[in-house]
This record gives sequence, C-alpha cells and structure tokens, in this order.
Amino acid sequence: MSTPQREHYRLDRRALARALGRAASGHEAAAWLQRRTRAELLQRLQWFELEPQCVLDLGAGTCQGALELVRRYPAARVLALDLAHGMLAAAPRGRWGRRRFERVCADAYALPLATHGCDLIYSNLLSQWCDRIDELCGELARVLRPGGLLLFASLGAGALQELRSAWTSVDAGPHVHQFPDMQELAEALMRAGFVEPVIDLECERRHYPSVPALMHELKRLGCQNAAAERRRNLGGRAALAAMCAAYELQRERDGVPATFELLFGAAFAGEAAAVRPVTTPASEYVVPAGNLRLRRRSPQGS
Repeated sequence: MSTPQREHYRLDRRALARALGRAASGHEAAAWLQRRTRAELLQRLQWFELEPQCVLDLGAGTCQGALELVRRYPAARVLALDLAHGMLAAAPRGRWGRRRFERVCADAYALPLATHGCDLIYSNLLSQWCDRIDELCGELARVLRPGGLLLFASLGAGALQELRSAWTSVDAGPHVHQFPDMQELAEALMRAGFVEPVIDLECERRHYPSVPALMHELKRLGCQNAAAERRRNLGGRAALAAMCAAYELQRERDGVPATFELLFGAAFAGEAAAVRPVTTPASEYVVPAGNLRLRRRSPQGS
C-alpha cells in the first residue's frame, strides 16, 4: 500500500515525458547519480548465474545501461525501453551502439511485450517516476518468465528532503516528487507475486554552491515537477525566492546539502525461482512480509 503522502499523488505522464525528452541532450553530462546506481546494479549482476535470452532495460534513458547489458550478455536480445523518445534518440552510435539493442518508446504501465517473454528486467532509477507501484509491479511480473530476475534501483522517500522541507515552509503545493519508500516497494512486489524480494537502502549526500545550482542540475536530469496537481504557471518569483531563502538556512560549510536516498532491490518472478544468488553480501537482506526493516549506510560524497 502507498504511504499516506503518496496515496493521492499522481503524475502527469505527458509532462514527465516532455521534461525527460527536453533533458536528453545534456542528460549524460549531469547524470552522476544514474552512473553511480548503474555501476552498482551492474556489479550486483555478478551475484546471479544468468544466461538470459531476453533482457529488458526498463527506463533506459540514453541507453548507457543497455550498452553494458549487451557487453555482459552478448547472446541475449536486449530491449531498451523508455517513456521519452528524446532519451532513446540520444543513444550512443558506433560499434557498440544502437545496432546492438532495440529501442522501444513505451510506458512502463503498458509494456508492448509478450507475457513471460523476458528473463531479466534491469531498471535503473525508473520506479520513482511511477505513482502506481502496484500496477507497475503487476506489469513487470507479467512480462518476466517464472523465475526471471528483476533488478532495480530507485530514489527513496528521503531523497531531496532538504528541498522538500524548504518548499513546505512556503506553501503546501506539490513541488517535489514523492518517492516510494522501501516498505511500499517490497509489499507491492509481493502482491504482484514476486518471491524472495531483497531491498537495501543507502544515502548519498552532496553539497552545492547554491540552491539554483541544485535546481539547474535537477532540470538537466529531467527531474522537473510533473505532479498532476502542480501549479501550471510560474508560481511567482516571490515564492521561489522564499524557498531559496529557506533552503539557505540549511547551508553547511561545504555548501547547501542535498540527500539522495537510494533503494537497490532484486526479486524473482513467480513461484519457481530458477536463478539464485551466488552469494549474498552483508549489506543486503531479505525483506520478510510484515516485518520490513531498514538497513542504512552512512551518507557518502560531498
């Protein structure tokens, strides 16, 4: 079940696609977070003995992850799927470029894929842009074969908490995306029929010279406000100035802080888990139904 804050929260999918598409040209230069989570997910793949025939990179963005998946599984059919056509159009060219995988522009809620047609779904920072988590997990369970692996990273509920707090001091409008928490994701996976869900949480904290510098980076990533109930005009320079002033009160020696809460998860589709982790690192834990625990790592970066 969604958290109370997200229960009535809805995203404008068209606005989200437009924002991501506009950000495509400069996305990779600013995408330090995507690179960090991509490296972590690719490292975690070594824990699983997989010989997939079909791999889906869900929320592929500019297809950097798809390229790595092609290199790791050269015999597999790799599909790079994203909501924003502009992101897919920005995929790298060359020997290891577009010809090695297929690009599909579609919504994660309605995947144009056959039931049980994928062996591995890799999803880097996609689920936080989905307000209907149960619907998303149900669709992922549909396209994965029984025993297939879902491996994902998502922003968690604590992400951008400083920005959220600053806006809250100005008005009650939805200015910052409401990201899912670990319990919401884990329970949705289990309701969809996934087994052995494993999720862990990490926090990374960065500092910026100013609030506008942070806002500019988020815009380059396509992380603009796409809430269905967002204010459709500029909202007033006074409100923006008030938010920046409130945010400045949180300034530290190294600059204004921004927390990025990260969720890393894995689960198997169906009851017959055909693949198993080779090893389970100490930082990971199985999330039992009704007894979800948080395991945090210390914030990193500055």
